[in-house]
Amino acid sequence: MSKTATLEINGQKHEFPLIEGTENEIAIDIKNLRGVTGGVTTIDPGYKNTGSCESAITFLNGEEGILRYRGYSIEELAEKADFLEVAYLLIFGELPTKEQLDKFHSDIKDESVVDDDIKKIIDAFPKTAHPMGVLASLTSALTAFNPSSVNTESEEDMYRAIVKILGKFPVLVAWTMRKKKGLPLDYGDRSLGYVENVLKMMFKKPNEEYKQNPVLINALDKLLILHADHEQNCSTSTVRIVGSSHAGLFTSLSAGISALWGPLHGGANQAVLEMLEAIKEDGGDTKKYMGKAKDKEDPFRLMGFGHRVYKNFDPRAKIIKVAADEVLEDLGIEDPILDIAKGLEKEALQDDYFVKRKLYPNVDFYSGIIYRAMDIPTEMFTVMFALGRLPGWIAQWREMRLRKEPIGRPRQVYIGENQRDFKAIDKR
Repeated sequence: MSKTATLEINGQKHEFPLIEGTENEIAIDIKNLRGVTGGVTTIDPGYKNTGSCESAITFLNGEEGILRYRGYSIEELAEKADFLEVAYLLIFGELPTKEQLDKFHSDIKDESVVDDDIKKIIDAFPKTAHPMGVLASLTSALTAFNPSSVNTESEEDMYRAIVKILGKFPVLVAWTMRKKKGLPLDYGDRSLGYVENVLKMMFKKPNEEYKQNPVLINALDKLLILHADHEQNCSTSTVRIVGSSHAGLFTSLSAGISALWGPLHGGANQAVLEMLEAIKEDGGDTKKYMGKAKDKEDPFRLMGFGHRVYKNFDPRAKIIKVAADEVLEDLGIEDPILDIAKGLEKEALQDDYFVKRKLYPNVDFYSGIIYRAMDIPTEMFTVMFALGRLPGWIAQWREMRLRKEPIGRPRQVYIGENQRDFKAIDKR
């Protein structure tokens, strides 16, 4: 006997089927609601209680602090896999064999050159342009240089588009930062791993040899894995809804980048550093600001603590805290901003107010610390987030197209004026 939910409206009862996910999540299937009720809709601002799709990519349980990609725990993936393995897993559903991974990496490297005219587009931006605006524009511009649409009925076509963006996107990320820093735009090194190549493209100076730091490679690899997907968040939902119109992959990704830009989403790690800068300018008294955070009448917000989804702890933060400590110890940096961050972390983990409310440092807090220590400009933090999220966006776009999901078209409840008669201008 199938399970149903009964909704009663104006004395009329209507039954709707229940859908149960593989992790025992229950959803009421209301896709026929307007039809059977004569136009009734639901309203759910922010879609906090509305599932937009069925997905096999990421499972997230915020109450218990669980995050899994394709069934694999984030803890195990961060410890045992590298970013490219995780990207393959998210996009294609299974961990790659050695042969599959080698081919994947080789194909990505074959696509790691962008049209030289892209440099002209970057040159047109002033150095003051926000890197996220530059990155969104460059990603969209890739469509102009790759105008043929992806045939989603062809696995070969789909695969070619995927390796193309995975090859070119790190170049755009590196060039965006080098433009900001006034450094020449250059390509990477085919002999390097994916993450090692990203670091070299970003930091190599024209007058010296670039030396890889295994501590930084490990930290960035873990950060990218932890950011690779996070279920139906704002930017991921944007990628899916733009793609649902059958917009191309690059165009859909550009929309996702724009959605990620906001301070309530990907810009959170930038907001953490801006907060730390403000505390430093005010004398660096962490106890004072912890007090302000606890004062409900004070408008100050402690950025990087707690999480909208995780009601217990952010499992990603536990992993990246270790990497943050390793980076700070290895680089031996003396930086008052990082000292303030460590002070806030220590007090929050010991303060009853924060402990009882489970307001622990989240992944944005630690990622900001690591990027700061690596000498990545604050405005680039969200760009690095986008680099990590890229395989998740690709996986979600691919899944949505393969499932042939309908075009996204939310409803509304109209609260404006009723019909009115037009008045001539001299009578208004």
